[in-house]
Amino acid sequence: MRNKLVVLAIVVASCFAYTKLMARVGSGSPPPDAPLEQQADLIRVYKSERRMLLLRGDAPISTYRISLGTAADAGPKQREGDERTPEGRYEIDWRNPKSMAYLSLHISYPNPDDRRNAEAGGFPAGGDIMIHGLPNGWGLLGNVHHLWDWTDGCVAVTNSEMRDIWARVPNHTPIEIMP
Repeated sequence: MRNKLVVLAIVVASCFAYTKLMARVGSGSPPPDAPLEQQADLIRVYKSERRMLLLRGDAPISTYRISLGTAADAGPKQREGDERTPEGRYEIDWRNPKSMAYLSLHISYPNPDDRRNAEAGGFPAGGDIMIHGLPNGWGLLGNVHHLWDWTDGCVAVTNSEMRDIWARVPNHTPIEIMP
């Protein structure tokens, strides 16, 4: 029994070290922007359906299965560390090609109301809510990541989907996150 625990501890430590190393390596180079007529002017997330749409006008141009924060079904994000995904209207305000997950688009959470509500409860609102791919080095997991919600409040897709989203979503694209 003791040997099995030692092996398990080594495997866990190795996975942790591998993840930390790959986070430093980064995502690689992002794809070029899609032609204007293929770019989204709105992102809509349906948390209960684990689905995200890119829209141009009223027409969907892409649909993705997503994973969310581990406590996403407990309601909207209320404070830092609650592992919930926000709800409301935000925008994509910057992008990170060298994030610890494969590419990432930052969602402008917290807005002033989010900040005020968290502070009224005596908590920081948190931040760093992103749309991103899988953690660097774990892209081979692909669609397996849909089996459970595993993020700290972000919206996660596969790496190939993240390349498509990166190319189709310019900065300042509005995003509506619905229950």
